[in-house]
Amino acid sequence: MSSGTIRLIRHVSGAPALRLGLGPGLRPVGALTQLGRLFDRESFWAAGRDPDGLRRMLRGSQAAVSAWDGERLVGFGRATSDGAYRAVLWDVVVAGDHKGRGLGRRLVEALVEAPALARTERVYLMTTNSAGFYERLGFRSKESQNLMVKEKASG
Repeated sequence: MSSGTIRLIRHVSGAPALRLGLGPGLRPVGALTQLGRLFDRESFWAAGRDPDGLRRMLRGSQAAVSAWDGERLVGFGRATSDGAYRAVLWDVVVAGDHKGRGLGRRLVEALVEAPALARTERVYLMTTNSAGFYERLGFRSKESQNLMVKEKASG
């Protein structure tokens, strides 16, 4: 059930309120648990993340934005940056019942405008199946670059 008004929260670096489970108005709403559920339901790349890993992830993020429908987390995105030359968007996700309403655009725009990213030369992101969405926001594929990955053994 939707209240109709979506509230965007631009978190300070490290997103301490989210790490503590706080939502709009700094009320305890189980925000970290809600974030894990949002990832589980709406992403294949972030499903199954544990609370401790989510806390570390948030702590290492220079920018984070959450979207709330009342006390329900319906969108999230984060970014890392050196503050001058490069930034990377990570984990942009919107609840299924809120897709197609411009919320993803609002999340991405808020991240790109965040102080940690606002003056960087280049913003990167990786996507498997949302290239068209990001192209509409001004991102372009760079065929001259290769995504390189080094898998680390877990545990």
